Amino acid sequence: MPITSEEITSLKKTAKELRTTMMDIVLWSGGAHIGGSFSCTEILTILYFKYLNINPKEPQWADRDRFVLSKGHAATGYIPTLQKKGFFPYDELKSFNHFGSPFAMHPDSNKVVGCDVSAGSLGHGLAMSAGLGIGARYQKKGWKTVCLMGDGECSEGSVWEAAMTVAHKKVNNVISIVDRNKLMIDGNTEDIVGLEPFADKWRAFGFDVHEVDGHNYRQLSEALDAGWAAAGSDGQPKEGAKPVLILANTVKGKGVDFMEGNVKWHYGSADSTTVAQAKESIEKSDIGGN
Repeated sequence: MPITSEEITSLKKTAKELRTTMMDIVLWSGGAHIGGSFSCTEILTILYFKYLNINPKEPQWADRDRFVLSKGHAATGYIPTLQKKGFFPYDELKSFNHFGSPFAMHPDSNKVVGCDVSAGSLGHGLAMSAGLGIGARYQKKGWKTVCLMGDGECSEGSVWEAAMTVAHKKVNNVISIVDRNKLMIDGNTEDIVGLEPFADKWRAFGFDVHEVDGHNYRQLSEALDAGWAAAGSDGQPKEGAKPVLILANTVKGKGVDFMEGNVKWHYGSADSTTVAQAKESIEKSDIGGN
């Protein structure tokens, strides 16, 4: 269903609040993976506040949609999103990465309410998603699995093994997203292990590729609608459809002027002055389109 202007306004407000909370987490925890969390903020926001069929009051509901954060270091963005959705109280976030906290730098599904899959070791999310999708098919269930990958982890062979499986077995109830911010911890992705022509590689592996602005809600919505349509019902793919891969072009550190496109903010710490400056930039920003 096409996204409305009213929905975009609401999502933009939510994303701005999430970015502000993420900066608080950087201060509370002493440091966090902020750059890659900001680059996928719009993706997390539209998934959790428009698309995913989930119920915070029943986190283990059998027929819920599943979400797999393959780029697990973006827990700095993922955990506040779960909180904002209502899975646990806000004050619990203040313990982020402290001893005894359920919230670490990578999410643990045994500790974080609302988290479907533990993450941390990169390159595994799509394979786990494929298993979830195949499981739903065998159970004749209509729930979907969305897998969010980082572009840096796509230099790992395990991603492409999983991609072959998803395409060959037509696991269309898995919607794959790559946060293409073009930076990883070591620098530019193309300098470390070149990915281009990235979209063509996914097409060659059998995916219907939707290349979008990952900060634009209309473009994300159109691509997600295509993913939901291809998934079909009861785990069975729509005849003739291919699994959908959304290549979301993003900016690392999006929303904070001094972080945008700066690899040093892959992981960073900040004092109260820096946090205040970042929040001021977030408040002035206008991200998401119209």
